[in-house]
Parts: sequence; C-alpha cells; structure tokens
Amino acid sequence: MLCGGISSQARAATAEIQQLVQAVKEEVEKKEGRSFEVFDAVEYKTQTVAGINYFVKVQTGKDEYLHLRIHKSLPHEKKPPALTSYQSNKEKQEELSYF
Repeated sequence: MLCGGISSQARAATAEIQQLVQAVKEEVEKKEGRSFEVFDAVEYKTQTVAGINYFVKVQTGKDEYLHLRIHKSLPHEKKPPALTSYQSNKEKQEELSYF
C-alpha cells in the first residue's frame, strides 16, 4: 500500500479494531442523538498518514450499519483515538471507501 492510499482489501475486524470503535462510541451516540445496544466492528481498511486512519464498518442493529473514520496518532503523540468522520444509514454490503 502506498503512503496516503487506503488499503484496497477490507479485513475482518480484530479485538484491537473493536477497542478503537468502543473508544469513540459515546461521541457517535451524541452526534446521532441515540444510544446503540449493538456497536460491533465488522471489517476495516486503513490509510497511512501521520498516524493511521481506520475506516471501520460497525453494525448497530439487525440491518443497520455505520462507517467510521478513526484517526490513531503516532505513538509518541500519546493521544487517544479520534473520530474524524462517520456516515450513517449504511448497509451490510456497502463497501468501505474513503470519506
């Protein structure tokens, strides 16, 4: 993968990705004006920048999904993961792409 390009292949979410998603859940709930009983990372892509952008498909209900963009800073910056953007009303089969 080239620096700055988003990975082309979505990968199954891992425990680390679920931790990133949980770190921004409260912020997403505030922006959406509702709480989510289900907030499970399904798959993700990455983009190398000054740190890493994670594009994550998150299941929030039976047929409800969000796409989150979470920025993880470089280790020496000692910053928590940050929600930089998200898209709601997504479907399971929708491909993760840059947003």
